[in-house]
Amino acid sequence: MKLHFKKVFLMLAAGIIGSQTISAQDIVRKFDFGSGAVLSGFTGVDAQSVYTPENGFGIVSTSPVKAQAGEGECNLTNDWVTSDAPFYFKIDLPEGRYRITVTLGNSEEATATTVKAESRRLMLENIETPKGEVITRTFIVDVRTPRINDTLEVRRKPREMTYLNWDNSLTLEFNGPKPCVSSIVIESANGLRAIFLAGDSTVTDQENEPWASWGQMFPRFLKPEIAVCNYAESGETLKAFRRANRLEKIISVMKPGDYLFIEFGHNDQKPGGNHVDPFTTYQEQIRFYMNEARKKGGIPVLVTSTARRAFDENGKIKKTLLEYPDAMRQLAKEENVALVDLNAMTKVLYETLGVANSTHAFVHYPANTFPGQDKALEDNTHFNPYGAYELAKCVVQSIIDQKLELANYVVDDFAGFDPAKPDDFETFFWPLSPAADVVKPDGN
Repeated sequence: MKLHFKKVFLMLAAGIIGSQTISAQDIVRKFDFGSGAVLSGFTGVDAQSVYTPENGFGIVSTSPVKAQAGEGECNLTNDWVTSDAPFYFKIDLPEGRYRITVTLGNSEEATATTVKAESRRLMLENIETPKGEVITRTFIVDVRTPRINDTLEVRRKPREMTYLNWDNSLTLEFNGPKPCVSSIVIESANGLRAIFLAGDSTVTDQENEPWASWGQMFPRFLKPEIAVCNYAESGETLKAFRRANRLEKIISVMKPGDYLFIEFGHNDQKPGGNHVDPFTTYQEQIRFYMNEARKKGGIPVLVTSTARRAFDENGKIKKTLLEYPDAMRQLAKEENVALVDLNAMTKVLYETLGVANSTHAFVHYPANTFPGQDKALEDNTHFNPYGAYELAKCVVQSIIDQKLELANYVVDDFAGFDPAKPDDFETFFWPLSPAADVVKPDGN
């Protein structure tokens, strides 16, 4: 059952079907937001610049946006668009990686802006500007389509057909207490290295509130010198991911020096046609992924599956994933590849939070927390934004602890993270995106 702001996503999904005739090479698009004069070389965007497939760009919002201008000569910082609610900027673009430079703030009031891209990937976290201050920030967004070649594409599940991750557009969400943008510059960045994520619901970019996964928080902690390309999907197993051509899609766009993070186990342990045994077929499947990446000059990184929130009578996390984490650890040692032991780190995190407080990292909400939600949500596998944010920090800290080359890409303001000393869930700030859904993701 969809909850609120469904109209926004119907609007964003408009134009998903269509041909792409523009090359992703050397694209530069410049947009000047606000009601003032438009700077030379830029395209103006004001409150009436609503996205349509015919225009190919524009604002999407169910709440009013305000285009304003300050006094003085024409420049990128003396006019802007703001709102009292989240709003989106959407532009049709071919598949590729893009360097996005945004100018935030204005001359008349304080602002606070969180920027998410595509399916709620966290790019900029609560950027605050006092009155009169304007700042510029840059981040990298991966824009993808299901197409692999003229005859092959990713076989998406029905729910994915309208996901923002898969359409022919770049969608940026401006959210927060007082979101404000005065300019956006979009440039092709296909030469950058990439981190590809292959995994399940604990990794994927969750489309709707209140669900979240570490993969969609990961970009916030990386410099705009590398792209995060999250191909994980809820309910996937090693076998199903391959059958749906998701791995083939990754390999088709991978370049030498790119990374492939591999995290599976939650669904692979279940009986049925996708089941694999820990120390035999599970490892064989992971080796296949690793070898495919290596053929393209890629660098595999193994990630043990996140622990489930399942406590024993002593307040310790149960070993619900059985031997699969141990099998991943063994394989990493045998293959001499980096291992992010997220299973061990989440065990520490949950036990530190405790039986009661650990619910604040998961989708545990009483009835009527969200409009139209008539039943309590109690999910002990899938994370809310706070939990996903903490897990992303675990991944980043593991990269640093192992002295991986990737540590060079970690943002300067990352102060380190100890899962035994988690951030305070009561002060964690996450502005809710407009669309929410009470249907839990596949997998458990």
